[in-house]
Amino acid sequence: MDTPIITSLLDSDLYKFTMQQAVLHLFPQAVVTYRFKNRGKQRFDDNFLKKLKRHIFLMSQIQLTPEEYSWLKANIPFFKPWYLEYLRNYRYNPSEVNVGLDLDGDLVIEISGTWASTMLWEVPLMATISELYFREIDTQWDEQGVLTKAIDKGRRLADAGCLFSEFGTRRRRSGKIHETVLTGLQQGAKNMLVGTSNLMMAMKYGLKVIGTQAHEWIMGMSVLEGLYNANYFSLQNWVRVYNADLGIALTDTYGLPSFIRNFNLQFAKLYDGTRHDSGCPFHYTDEIVKMYERLAVPSPTKSIIYSDGLNVDSTIDIHKYSNKHVRDGYGMGTHFTNDFENSPALNMVIKLWSCGKNEAEGQLPVVKLSDSPGKVMGDADAVKVAQWMHQGKELCS
Repeated sequence: MDTPIITSLLDSDLYKFTMQQAVLHLFPQAVVTYRFKNRGKQRFDDNFLKKLKRHIFLMSQIQLTPEEYSWLKANIPFFKPWYLEYLRNYRYNPSEVNVGLDLDGDLVIEISGTWASTMLWEVPLMATISELYFREIDTQWDEQGVLTKAIDKGRRLADAGCLFSEFGTRRRRSGKIHETVLTGLQQGAKNMLVGTSNLMMAMKYGLKVIGTQAHEWIMGMSVLEGLYNANYFSLQNWVRVYNADLGIALTDTYGLPSFIRNFNLQFAKLYDGTRHDSGCPFHYTDEIVKMYERLAVPSPTKSIIYSDGLNVDSTIDIHKYSNKHVRDGYGMGTHFTNDFENSPALNMVIKLWSCGKNEAEGQLPVVKLSDSPGKVMGDADAVKVAQWMHQGKELCS
């Protein structure tokens, strides 16, 4: 019998839980569909599929432990008492996940149900897919040197003055390697390692847990509130739930210009800063600084968190450029937890595909445009409409 890969409800990223609480608060009847997309060339087989289905079933046995409940209550002040009770009773429902293989040997995955219920599948499911792939298919790699490499990366970042967090749960090589990496980063970087996105790892290693929201929050607002001003509604609704907590705004769901159009003086003063996740980081820095200047808000009082496929070298380069203008921070994932020569990490995502206000009204497609063409995702016709509305691109038949 396979040993479960995911054994804790907290073996996931904070932003999934913060969004889940917000959805339960504001849109408890909302229904959604997520889809898996493999951006890489790796393929899978029937044996892999069988084992993946087994691990999805095993996740139904996970529940929040009394120790985890107490840690959340003591360390996450923006989690409401009612939400902690919800988590205490939460169980993964495998019937929400449909998984198979296409004729090319690629995974086909859909997750459907209420938004609140399905919210937590993404991160642990991707971590499971990655660990299984490197256990069952790509096995020609060696974990020797992982600790040393992590120590060196942490030390280089610290020596350069970079404050950073570890965001590597979704595409990690394995849970064991994830822990080894965190141990090495703590040794190498000392207090320049701000924290980790993973709640279980934060609890185990005494780290601060980091995270706010993901693209799906803004994408959901495009249906639940309105497409043209989805950024505004996402920012406003976030404040309705969290007031001045968790004040880092994600900017690239429909392109940076669209975000800037909706980011008014109230938001500029209330939010601590923004997160960069696609497009040129140097151009982004310039545009964000100009935005604050137009709003008469001093940019050095605000933060930019950079999180777009970073490695140590690119992080140091960005830091040299940006720290003169803003408070810069960095979230690095795959480069920490799945960095092996001649054995590339899976380049995969699970993104929101459609959303609806309730089951009776059905669902409409949602899209992510991004500031990088390769990250655009969604129904082709819906993408065209969003590009016309947010980026002024002509509609073509």
